[in-house]
Amino acid sequence: MVLSPASRACSIPGRFAVLAASLLLATACSAQEPQQSQGTALEGGTQENGTVGSENVKVGDTWWFALPVPTNKSAKPIEITGVSIVEIPRGMKVLKYGAYNLEDTEGLALLTKEGSNLTPKFETLRDYSTETVEVAPRTSSDIYYLARLKITSLPSESARYCRFDYRQDGREFTQTLDCEVELTGK
Repeated sequence: MVLSPASRACSIPGRFAVLAASLLLATACSAQEPQQSQGTALEGGTQENGTVGSENVKVGDTWWFALPVPTNKSAKPIEITGVSIVEIPRGMKVLKYGAYNLEDTEGLALLTKEGSNLTPKFETLRDYSTETVEVAPRTSSDIYYLARLKITSLPSESARYCRFDYRQDGREFTQTLDCEVELTGK
């Protein structure tokens, strides 16, 4: 198909408008999303090396699962801005993430069923999850994160991988640590 000079003249402004709109949209979308780099400052200690779990799970139960205690192995401080479990299986729902002081919970509440005598009374403790948590260089945090998990049906798989978002030297980073919780029933 050959276009006449008049047709070509009409199509150039139209193409320019589409191109300009596409560039504007791409610029607006990239300006809204902060640039996050893959981080390497964190390590999770022994929690990265195994699976915690229970075989006595019932539908309707609520469990608290501790994500790896953030340890800053770098020479510069970091500020943790968010956490999440990456893979959540069907049958398990995250109700919330909380951040609590190890001293307030009398140690690490690695995995505990809500309502148990051994479960800290999280509702009465200060929750640091609404603020950034600073971790000094080459130290472990006194604040650790937990996921409050509701069992909606018996999960057939584990929940895995804990993602930490943090800021260091004014730059945003994300880093995924190995973690796993297996909640099964009979």
